[in-house]
Amino acid sequence: MRKLRVAAAQMGPVAKDESRAEVVQRLLKMMRGAAEMGVDLVCYPELALTTFFPRWCIDSKDEFDLYFERELPGPETRPLFDEAARLKIGFYLGYAELDVSSGEKKRFNTTVIVDKAGRIVGKYRKVHLPGHKDLSTVGGTAKSGHVVNNFERRYFELGDLGFPVWRAMGANLGMCICNDRRWPETFRAMGLRDVEVVMCGYNTSAVSARRIGNRETLLPSHIGMFHNHLSMQAGAYQNSTWVVGIAKCGREEGHDLMGGSCIISPQGEIVALAHTLEDEVIVADCDLDECEIGKGGMFNFDRYRRIEHYRIITEQTGRTSPPAAG
Repeated sequence: MRKLRVAAAQMGPVAKDESRAEVVQRLLKMMRGAAEMGVDLVCYPELALTTFFPRWCIDSKDEFDLYFERELPGPETRPLFDEAARLKIGFYLGYAELDVSSGEKKRFNTTVIVDKAGRIVGKYRKVHLPGHKDLSTVGGTAKSGHVVNNFERRYFELGDLGFPVWRAMGANLGMCICNDRRWPETFRAMGLRDVEVVMCGYNTSAVSARRIGNRETLLPSHIGMFHNHLSMQAGAYQNSTWVVGIAKCGREEGHDLMGGSCIISPQGEIVALAHTLEDEVIVADCDLDECEIGKGGMFNFDRYRRIEHYRIITEQTGRTSPPAAG
């Protein structure tokens, strides 16, 4: 059995005035706890180093750039890398990246894989950005009075690295972030590259408002959690891979974020689940050979997938949408 012991290190709320150093100490505490349990790879949430600043529409670039990392590791995050090397444990970390390598500032919602020697071996930049660029397209506030706005499109550019898979710690590892999990192409792109573990950090509102025309409705909170798990469980099953979902959760700066951090088997079964809205570490032994059950059977892509047939049918009918009624 090829085993990778994985931990999802869920985080409770991060306050706006909480320093990087303070947050890193929280991450280190969970990393050490995971190491004591023999974990090979510990996974942290999306934008783990700061509060979820895209909930606000900030005008000043000097102000919102304070939430971005200009280098990784930097002076405040170096202890996390050094401790990982000392403990011989890998990690997945989400953060806001400020890239100036082209001579101009580019900002991404980013995650990295760090190996057991404390080296970055893979980087991913979020592709499916939700929300708004400014206040002009915002639907407003949910009936509960809970603002559910998201301004990720204001701060981040579309990810430009695709959905690669890296060989590290004896496994084929892939990454995605939050809203990516809701799109089947995310998992399929990595599934086609023989991924065995997909890590997905998220900061997702516990309250979900939907606007249809001039009418705004508030979805029950349990529906949001159902969709959260449903999308990751489907991605795991349909691509025969382990999936690790890691939340930042709880009441953060007056906004409720859902928890539900989980580890999902290639059969789509949740095998470990967080039960709090605080810092919490859950662990599962991921049998990587279990991925072969689907890859060699129901989801043998080479044998059963018929992508060319879908294209032919579309060309023959000349339709990409349903025919008109009547």
